[in-house]
Amino acid sequence: MTQDIIIATAALFGMLSVIFGAFGAHALKKTLSAEQLQSFEVGVKYQMYHAIVLLVLGFNYTNLSPAIYWCFTIGILLFSFSIYGLVLSDSRGKKLRFLGPITPIGGLLLVIGWLLLLINAF
Repeated sequence: MTQDIIIATAALFGMLSVIFGAFGAHALKKTLSAEQLQSFEVGVKYQMYHAIVLLVLGFNYTNLSPAIYWCFTIGILLFSFSIYGLVLSDSRGKKLRFLGPITPIGGLLLVIGWLLLLINAF
């Protein structure tokens, strides 16, 4: 993984989290329940947290295992985007239940990314 790809991925995820956060706070505030809005915000927060981590890793790129990048990237996609899909589909009355098991897989990948980062530090 090159430094430029890591930084670009971080920038894309960061930008999208701002867009999704604003969308949730303004457009969805009127259509989602408080619980749904809170779930949506969890997806946005975790996406931004991990975008920042990718950005820091990209700017401090030295001997970074590509597995760390992939765990964070795929973890964000599976965790946050499955939450967005679950919340939005539920608000329309057609909850995409197949997304439910995908969220914890994404969360597990995020945890593995952190574990690999820890191992990489030593």
